[in-house]
Amino acid sequence: MDKVLIRQLRIDTVIGVYEWEKNIHQSLFLDLDMAWDNRPAAATDNYQYALCYETVSNRLTKLVTEKPIELIETVAERVAECLLSEFRVSWVKVVVMKPGAVPSASSVGVEIERSR
Repeated sequence: MDKVLIRQLRIDTVIGVYEWEKNIHQSLFLDLDMAWDNRPAAATDNYQYALCYETVSNRLTKLVTEKPIELIETVAERVAECLLSEFRVSWVKVVVMKPGAVPSASSVGVEIERSR
């Protein structure tokens, strides 16, 4: 299986369940593995057959920042749904990390895999 990868996509957004979190921006970091047949793009050296990293990154940033979200689990599910439906990837692994959420850990996160 071919994959397109995006690592450490930083998205600053309102995220959290505590009242003090609802008034600040915090950073989330997303790692994405997306199933994508890279052969047509490679064979033709044609961008129209590639999964555009910039377009994906911009869309996910907009999705995550459009309204406050409480849980990183919700972020992961919304990101996966967007990639499956709007970008038509057949499988995706989404990792969402929230640094600083637990004082004794550098980061906490969730990982999900979804397919259509």
